[in-house]
Amino acid sequence: MTEHHLEVPLEEGRLTELEVGDVVYLTGIIITARDKAHQRIFEEGDEPPVDLEGAAVFHAGPVVRRVDNGYELVVIGPTTSTRMAKYLEDIVDAGVKMIVGKGGMGPDAPEVMKDRAVYLTAPGGCAALLAERVKGIREVHWLDLGIPEAIWVLEVEEFGPLIVTVDAHGNELSGE
Repeated sequence: MTEHHLEVPLEEGRLTELEVGDVVYLTGIIITARDKAHQRIFEEGDEPPVDLEGAAVFHAGPVVRRVDNGYELVVIGPTTSTRMAKYLEDIVDAGVKMIVGKGGMGPDAPEVMKDRAVYLTAPGGCAALLAERVKGIREVHWLDLGIPEAIWVLEVEEFGPLIVTVDAHGNELSGE
């Protein structure tokens, strides 16, 4: 197991450094997206409101509160990624290099992600810890979907610990 501290959006070539079981901390920009955002982009054909090339997409529905100048993050924990598994090939084709969530991306993930992307698990119960690593909300898009389903663009520092559960070599961390 190796610990990695990575900048996001991810630079070309950094994926091959990651292997299943490694621990990752992200600094830079991450994007939240859940079921309705995926549906809007990949089924309804809306143009993504953010650049997905090299992006880290977090399957999460943040809890936020309205403040004078916008929103303040309260907590943010992972949601189950398998609900978005049917969009995996589209997500990777769109340029996303990292998907963060819980529960994995389904049995096709190692093949679909090979040489192109990785899946990172955010341990359950870390919502308050992860929120501490969010330094600010840069943007929010598609609030018409509801706060948890909107796309949130977050500035993070040492966001983690995240565990590599599918690497770009075609390997998957097994519970066996």
